[in-house]
Amino acid sequence: MAHFAVTYRYADDPDALDRIRPEHRAFLRGLHEQGDLLASGPVGDQPGEQAPIDALLVMQAADQSAIAALLDQDPFAAAGLVRQRVIAPWNPVIGVFAG
Repeated sequence: MAHFAVTYRYADDPDALDRIRPEHRAFLRGLHEQGDLLASGPVGDQPGEQAPIDALLVMQAADQSAIAALLDQDPFAAAGLVRQRVIAPWNPVIGVFAG
């Protein structure tokens, strides 16, 4: 299994994000329970802070296309609330994710 760092940029629609967030988090919990998602969370969630990304997900799968197929099912993606998603291979050499 390979590791991947996934970044999300969300649409500028706070009301829709708040409305669908419970489904989004339930979906991510399911990926975690399956072992596909190792960690996830918002980036720069301080009031007024502008971060270059909105969320970071650390995932594992056989390849990048498997990650894309999983994340296409994210309720945020289905609602058009993910305006950018970048999936990059990641090779952790130190820490809990290092092999």
